[in-house]
Amino acid sequence: MTLLRIGNASGFYGDRRAAVREMLEGGPLDVLTGDYLAELTLLILGRDRVRDPGLGYARTFLAQMEECLGLAVDRGVAIVVNAGGLNPAGLATALRELAGRLGVPARVAHVEGDDLLARAGDLGFGTPLTANAYLGAFGIAECLRAGADVVVTGRVTDASLVVGPAVAHFGWGRDDLDALAGAVVAGHVLECGAQATGGNLSCFGEHPVQRLLHPGFPLAEIAADGTAVITKHPGTGGIVDRDTVTAQLLYEIAGARYAGPDVVARFDTIALDDDGPDRVRIAGARGEPPPPEVKVCLNALGGHRNEVTFVLTGPDLAAKEAFARAQFEAALPARPAELVWSRLGEGRPDADTEAAASVLLRCQALDPSAEVVGRAFSGAAVEMALAGYPGFHLTAPPGSGSPYGVYTAAYVPQAEVAHVAVLPDGTRVDVAPPAATQPLPPPELSVPKAPASSGAFGTESLTLPTRRVPLGAVARARSGDKGGTANVGLWTRTDEAFAWLAATLTPEKVRELLPEAADLSVTVHAFPNLRAVNVVIDGLLGRGVAASTRFDPQGKAVGEWLRGRLVDVPEALL
Repeated sequence: MTLLRIGNASGFYGDRRAAVREMLEGGPLDVLTGDYLAELTLLILGRDRVRDPGLGYARTFLAQMEECLGLAVDRGVAIVVNAGGLNPAGLATALRELAGRLGVPARVAHVEGDDLLARAGDLGFGTPLTANAYLGAFGIAECLRAGADVVVTGRVTDASLVVGPAVAHFGWGRDDLDALAGAVVAGHVLECGAQATGGNLSCFGEHPVQRLLHPGFPLAEIAADGTAVITKHPGTGGIVDRDTVTAQLLYEIAGARYAGPDVVARFDTIALDDDGPDRVRIAGARGEPPPPEVKVCLNALGGHRNEVTFVLTGPDLAAKEAFARAQFEAALPARPAELVWSRLGEGRPDADTEAAASVLLRCQALDPSAEVVGRAFSGAAVEMALAGYPGFHLTAPPGSGSPYGVYTAAYVPQAEVAHVAVLPDGTRVDVAPPAATQPLPPPELSVPKAPASSGAFGTESLTLPTRRVPLGAVARARSGDKGGTANVGLWTRTDEAFAWLAATLTPEKVRELLPEAADLSVTVHAFPNLRAVNVVIDGLLGRGVAASTRFDPQGKAVGEWLRGRLVDVPEALL
């Protein structure tokens, strides 16, 4: 059976608007996918739905389809996106109206059943703003088999946008676990768009700047056995190589088993091979039966938040900070439930610019009451303007604050979730859960023995001559978030460097290098097949991005912080 060419045109709600047209015009495709959802996005859409029950979907996707729906139909490219968010039926209706207005004969289908909000109390979830289960790929496959040109979903797993078309094309069943796992791996690489083609790449400095300024979006050529080649359209910017693919494979995962509602993909079985310029072949993925439960994304309104940022300049910075904090807290009409102070920058002595001589003193407030953290909070800072420390000024005028949400994960049996494919003719098809499931075993955390070719670069490397250099001299990294958990994937280009990295980067060493994690749970998972380790730091991001008071609330730069820390590396690896 012929290869299936699946592209991606969106990695998040707000990604490059022109990417849909670029992918449709850039070369041959069978399917174009787009990922618009994240935990934070569902919170945003939930607030939209409160204001207008007819909303709750990604409206930018409608704008993209107004420009490109006719082009996709003319070229025979099916569109599969999770832009339906909390209202896939509403988006499907809007798309049919758009197609009618444009005169485009597009057949629209959607997948629903992930929204558990009406049953939240019965399921023990309390009263969240949103409650969405992660559906799998087989509802998408039903829609495509029924001839849909566009399939919109709510909260499916990100990889399902790729797995569903592959199931429909190749006729896979629930027991084709290795093939399903291979498609999950390909989908995981594609899901974040340009991150697979050179975006956010820690070794970007090794490539010509012009090549990375406007990276093309990725595509996968999937075979009937689930193996895939990751590539991009010819002539587009960016890079596809083992670094870009490895970086995305490690992004926001935990251990070797990557669990989904259709299959558990074993990331410790994946093999990467070069397949020509800008082409990387992924093979060897093994699949296991999925767990009996599915994950549910819960978002609840946690209260309201606001912040003010004072600028401190010149000498006596510590005294200025202490004075500003004392004066501001004394001036507050009511003390918020949480008041978090943080200082950014060093304030260089004898600096040749005012900015270099300054630091930012940030005060964030969180409270159940909008009034406590509203204009009364920020206005108290403004009133200090002529009565504060020398050089007093703020980075922004007073603001009224905003609501914030708290993300938590829950789990329900697969049979508790109604997975429904609504076909282009309106027929509703119930998608049965997998008949065979198995609980996930405890994660394997042991550090592997050094590969045979690595020589003395495991624990024996402690006796070798070393040089104190940044960790980034031997390791690349990519990091991200899952709720309050930060994930940092690191990889090397040689077996010898991996052996050293796996032996060195213990949980204790991570806590030493990242003092903000000193009191947190840290686990390190090794992936010898990728010459990689994945570091999981629970709680580093607090209660998740919407409620986090951390400087980098999504953990996007934790990997680069870790790469910048000094370690003793064997000279033979440098």
